[in-house]
Amino acid sequence: MTTAEYQKFAGVYALMLTPYHDDLTIDYDTYAAYTEFQAATGAGHLFAVCGTSEMAEMTLDEREKLAKLTVKHAGGTSVVATANLEPSWFAQVEEVKRMSQTGVDGLVFITKGMHDDPQRQFTYLSELAGYTDLPLFLYEFPGCQPHKMEADVYKKLVETGRFVGIKDTTCHMKDIQEKIDVQGDSNVLQANIPLLFEAWKAGARGVMATPTSCGAQLFQKMWDAFTAGDMDAAEKAYQHIILLDCAIDSCFNVSAKYLVQLQGITGMKPINRGHRVLDEARMASLKAYYDWAKSNGLAY
Repeated sequence: MTTAEYQKFAGVYALMLTPYHDDLTIDYDTYAAYTEFQAATGAGHLFAVCGTSEMAEMTLDEREKLAKLTVKHAGGTSVVATANLEPSWFAQVEEVKRMSQTGVDGLVFITKGMHDDPQRQFTYLSELAGYTDLPLFLYEFPGCQPHKMEADVYKKLVETGRFVGIKDTTCHMKDIQEKIDVQGDSNVLQANIPLLFEAWKAGARGVMATPTSCGAQLFQKMWDAFTAGDMDAAEKAYQHIILLDCAIDSCFNVSAKYLVQLQGITGMKPINRGHRVLDEARMASLKAYYDWAKSNGLAY
C-alpha cells in the first residue's frame, strides 16, 4: 500500500449511534436518516458498529444489517465497521467474512483484552487479518479489558502492510506519542478529547471520538483548519468541541442521541439497551447548550 493510500484513511471518523423503538428493537428507518445526516456533516468517514453504536449489545445479524445500511445511505462517504466481536475464534472468522461482504471500505478489529500478552495479541490480530482483503484498523475497545496495545505491537502490525490505523484510547500523552513515533504511513486516530489538539500537533492523523456522534461538523471544521495550517481557527473549533464533550459527558450515549434529535432526526429517541435515561434536568441543560451553540453559529 502506498503512502497516498494510507493517507486516504486520515481525518474525521463520525461515530454512529443506534436508534431504537420503545421496545429496544432497532429503528432502521431512523438509522438511515441519521446516516445521511452524519454524511452531510462533511466528515471523511463513518464508523458503523462501534462502542458508541452499542455494538456489544447487538447480534451479528444486527451488526451486519447496520453496516450494510450505513454503506447504502452514506452517499459515497467511506465506511468502516468492527468485525471481531463474536466470542470464539471460528465465529470471529465467520464474522470477518460476513462483514467483508457488506460493502464497507475497511474493517476494525478490537484488541480483545490481550494487553497483558503482547505476543498473543500480535499473533491473533495478524492471523485474523488473513480472512479479509480489506484495509484494517485497530481499536482499543474499553469493553474488553485490558484493552490497550503497546507501541511495539502496533509497529509490528503496521509493518505487515495490512493495518492502516488505530483508534487510540489510552488517554495519556506518553502512550499516544509512543504510537505516533512508530506509525509510519499509518494513522493514529485519537479518541481522547482533552488531548486531541496536542495529539494532532504531535503527529496524530485524525479522530475517532464519541462527540463526533452528534457534532462531527465541528471536528471537520477543526480538521480543515488544522490541515490548512490555520492553528488559531483550529484551536477555536477545538474549544467548541471541548464544550460539546462536557455537555454530553454525563449519560452518554443518550445525551448524544438527544442532541441529534434536537438537530432534526426526530426518531432518535434518547434511550439505549443499557437502560440509561435522561432526567428533566439533564435534558434542560442539553437544550441550553444546543441553543447556545446554534446562536453562535456552530453549524447546528
